[in-house]
Amino acid sequence: MHDHSSLSDNELIREVKNGNFSAFQTLVFRHDRKVFSIAARYVDNAEDAKDIYQEVFIRAYRGIGKFKEKSEFTTWLYRITTNVCISFYRSRKRYLTMSTQYENSKNQSVGSQYIDKNNGISPHRQMRNTEISARVANAVNLLSPQQKLVFTMRHYDGHKLHEIASFLKCSEGAVKKQLFIAIRKLRGELKDLYLEGVSE
Repeated sequence: MHDHSSLSDNELIREVKNGNFSAFQTLVFRHDRKVFSIAARYVDNAEDAKDIYQEVFIRAYRGIGKFKEKSEFTTWLYRITTNVCISFYRSRKRYLTMSTQYENSKNQSVGSQYIDKNNGISPHRQMRNTEISARVANAVNLLSPQQKLVFTMRHYDGHKLHEIASFLKCSEGAVKKQLFIAIRKLRGELKDLYLEGVSE
């Protein structure tokens, strides 16, 4: 296998179009962490995130012949990722029950797993932080598929609004509206936590 690490994305794509699969593997290695991050934030479940990840790169490989170099490869790839996430949500919607919420609580994928157990936080506070993280995860899961994507890509992955608009093929104004609705819903679901924070 040749070392393609010095090639640009577009140079790699040209290699792939010429039948060089190892060039596609280099593209995967270059961008897979970001794709998995988006998927993991969206589904809060490692196995489901892996399924989305695999589907994204299957679709990318099948469709790369139609990729036009006028746009960034990452924009095209993340657009596929958002489409797969929404499709996955719709196909699995009937399984989004209390058992799923329990799994979310166990996984605590909104960040509580990164708390250092030896950082001086009391056991009571650690337990409370875990409970809050689970509450936030469950509240995020109540958002519509597009609202959830917009919220997680903006606040967890740090994408700019115009980038998200490009991924979702919509206007920046539409992204702002979805983000506003998502935040309003989350504030409603987590109102007691806001009040608790004021009283402490």
